[in-house]
Amino acid sequence: MTDDTDRLEDFIHYHFGNVKLLTLALTHSSFANESAGELEDNERLEFLGDAVLELAISERLFRMFPEAREGQLTRMRARLVSKASLASVARRLGFDAHLRLGRGEEAQGGRTRNSLLSDALEAMLGAIFIDSGYERAREWVYEIFEGRWPVEADQIKVKDPKSRLQEVTQRLYKDRPIYVLEGSSGPEHAKIFAVALTLPTGVVVRASGCSLKKAEQKAAEEALRLVEGDG
Repeated sequence: MTDDTDRLEDFIHYHFGNVKLLTLALTHSSFANESAGELEDNERLEFLGDAVLELAISERLFRMFPEAREGQLTRMRARLVSKASLASVARRLGFDAHLRLGRGEEAQGGRTRNSLLSDALEAMLGAIFIDSGYERAREWVYEIFEGRWPVEADQIKVKDPKSRLQEVTQRLYKDRPIYVLEGSSGPEHAKIFAVALTLPTGVVVRASGCSLKKAEQKAAEEALRLVEGDG
């Protein structure tokens, strides 16, 4: 276990003064619950890390783009700290192999879930903050997001839900969502169109709208919430 810890610390470019914080950051509530209440989970560290992450990202973007408006900064930050983004960073750092999960969560594929991985990344940041303070925690954020920072504010544009969903599903599943018109109802001048969207995972999302395009966009918007929430 010590060798694993040393390797992980080398990989994430941070060595803990209090190595118990590292273990705690990777301990999911399902693992702690199976210990009959004898262990703490990473939820408190996640709460702290979430706040540290938002501040560190906000500060970096504020300094990088002095001419950017609040809305632009908010959109850039939202993309960087989305569950999908954080989970991708966590996988690159090897968190998926080191998460401490309960047997049930493990059996259900928890090790691959965006929500668990992003929470663990925030918990690790909270642990680093406790171990070394804000300046070192901020430095770690800058390191792990290297290559992900936007080059210019204008590159972050608000895309329509269908375009965003296609990008996300291509990145996560190497496949595209499928839209099927299930039917329409109402008079010719006020038709309502019903659409079924099938994600590469097999999950089906349904929506309706006053045009086929609007129905598809509504379905894509709902599907994005599902995909970016759990991946």
